Amino acid sequence: MDQKEKDYLQDLTEIRSMMEKSSRFISLSGLAGVFAGIFALAGSISAYYILKNFYIAIWYENDIIQLSKDLVLHLFLVAMGVLFLSLFFGYYFTTKKAKKLGHKTWNKTSQLMLINLAIPLFAGGIFCVSLFLHGNLGLIAPTTLIFYGLALVNGSKFTLNDIKYLGYCEMIVGLIATFFIGWGLWFWAFGFGILHIVYGISMYYKYEHKQ
Repeated sequence: MDQKEKDYLQDLTEIRSMMEKSSRFISLSGLAGVFAGIFALAGSISAYYILKNFYIAIWYENDIIQLSKDLVLHLFLVAMGVLFLSLFFGYYFTTKKAKKLGHKTWNKTSQLMLINLAIPLFAGGIFCVSLFLHGNLGLIAPTTLIFYGLALVNGSKFTLNDIKYLGYCEMIVGLIATFFIGWGLWFWAFGFGILHIVYGISMYYKYEHKQ
């Protein structure tokens, strides 16, 4: 292979790399995943003690239980706290990485990614509300994991390809959890906590550590 052919192949490689970057939102930070996992674990611990204080076993045989309004309010505040902190730090680290790479945080690709993430999440949220209203609380944790996994797989085609593997793992954990009704909090902590931390660390060392 002569020098011209080598230069030609190098140009093709660079063009392909530029096209891939332009069609994918690559500014997602691994640190965002780590912090999301930490907050999820903290939320799970908080939920455990809240349930304990309200004399509700963390595991139970029947998937249909009744919760008081005060308990629902406490759990809702914990969930909103975890969501807010995860989104805040996710936005912070993603924006920081985008500026470092010289990319825009809000563009056509990021919009498509968010839309593809939002569709399964919205559907899953409505389904979880239905489960709650019918008292099928034991299925809520597995359902959130399954639909979250679907959302990651659906949105992965517009961002880092590695995210789909996290999505697969979340779905697998959620599906396994459907066979262990009443242990949902533990599966939820593993799926949203441990898996996020492992994923975030691996992504950080793969894409950001040497930058």
